[in-house]
Amino acid sequence: MSTLSLAVRDSSTMLRRNLLHARRYPSLTLNLLLTPVMLLLLFVYIFGDAMSGGAGRSAYIAYIVPGILLMTIGSTVVGTAVSVSNDMTEGIIARFRTMAIHRPSVLVGHVIGSVLQSIMSVVLVGAVAVAIGFRSTDATALEWLAAFGLLVLFAMALTWIAVGMGLISPNAEAASNNAMPLILLPLLSSAFTPVDSMPGWFRPIAEYQPFTPAIETLRGLLLGTEIGHNGWLAIVWCLGLAVLGYFWSTSKFNRDPK
Repeated sequence: MSTLSLAVRDSSTMLRRNLLHARRYPSLTLNLLLTPVMLLLLFVYIFGDAMSGGAGRSAYIAYIVPGILLMTIGSTVVGTAVSVSNDMTEGIIARFRTMAIHRPSVLVGHVIGSVLQSIMSVVLVGAVAVAIGFRSTDATALEWLAAFGLLVLFAMALTWIAVGMGLISPNAEAASNNAMPLILLPLLSSAFTPVDSMPGWFRPIAEYQPFTPAIETLRGLLLGTEIGHNGWLAIVWCLGLAVLGYFWSTSKFNRDPK
């Protein structure tokens, strides 16, 4: 077989393996999915009227949903870090190393499986958002397509970072802790309140991180608001994190003796 055919075949096999694991042990994915759903309900029904600035709860739902969707991706990929760490510590990787398989396919299977799980999680959280009143009436078909592309690209970028975190973690608990910033960063972004309303000393933290431009871009695509420079910033962040995570993960995986 050619190198490309071998890579595709083995990556498909590893993808099926990871999807089967996710189906047989859904508790981790459900627990991570619960976080953005609970935050969505909490901020809408408890803080919605107070944080809307008089615009009403429906306006605040429209504002926070893009941030919640990206937070959902961050929550889902924590499970990827745990899964990779389990593979590295339970000996299955040592077995794979003795087999005639395309070595990067082990990581590629994790990444593709995580991206698919992230998109499915986004769909479920989006369904909850629609059920409680979110509407995107101004978005065109092209904007919906661009929003979907951004979600996939963002999921891929965070997944490669999560894979690297899983590879450097000695156990599943450490992997979960190492990946926790992927859940916390959205709380320090424009997901729940505009950056302009934040204290001056805190504003750079919210502005110069990957979640804020991605949230503003997704918000603009779904609600028809201005995107400005956030569009290309979001793409740069996604591509940069994906490349960084890829080289970090593959270099660690190739030299790890386990």
